[in-house]
Amino acid sequence: MTSPARVTITYCTQCNWLLRAGWMAQELLNTFGTELGEVAMIPGTGGIFRVTAGDALVWDRKRDGGFPDIVTLKKLVRDAVVPDRDLGHADRARDD
Repeated sequence: MTSPARVTITYCTQCNWLLRAGWMAQELLNTFGTELGEVAMIPGTGGIFRVTAGDALVWDRKRDGGFPDIVTLKKLVRDAVVPDRDLGHADRARDD
């Protein structure tokens, strides 16, 4: 059995994105619980906002154009660390 994945959220302190990063961390922990081993928030500078799940870079603000909505982020994290997990209403909301 593999250990639960580590998620990191690197956010720009100069841009005051701590609250955004904290909210996203809370949402991920609330959704995935013990399926995640850790959600770490890492302060950075220069406009960085990057989310990794396990070894995968799932979101980069500069690469992906802004910030993810929370449903998108949950799907990306799920796909990287627990691909068989059903996200319930979040999966159905975008499949219509």
